[in-house]
Amino acid sequence: MESKRQQKFAGLLQEELAAIFQREGAAYLPNTLVTITKVRVSPDLAVAKVYLSFLNTNNTSLSLATVNSHSSEIRYKLGSRIRHQARVIPTLTFFVDDTNEYVEHMDKIFDKIARERKDTEEETDDQQ
Repeated sequence: MESKRQQKFAGLLQEELAAIFQREGAAYLPNTLVTITKVRVSPDLAVAKVYLSFLNTNNTSLSLATVNSHSSEIRYKLGSRIRHQARVIPTLTFFVDDTNEYVEHMDKIFDKIARERKDTEEETDDQQ
């Protein structure tokens, strides 16, 4: 369970990182939309796990590797934006947020179940 302090700081980081990726994300990943879906911060506020979602990309692992290779530059830009609000600029670790893929997978499963139920109902109606 995150404390209020961690949640507030994570919200600040998410907002500022979103602005950085919105303005300068094209330099890292051209023609790719990067969304910061979630930020988790350690209790000492020194480490931040940033979860990203990519749109218009075929290879999310390559996109993640590109962002991770620029993490020190992104951290520097973040530091220049929040230097008056935070004592320590956290170390950033980026991860792929696969929530959308999970939702799509679950939707397919539910659709398959619904089709199977419909087929079995039609079979029982035909038998009667």
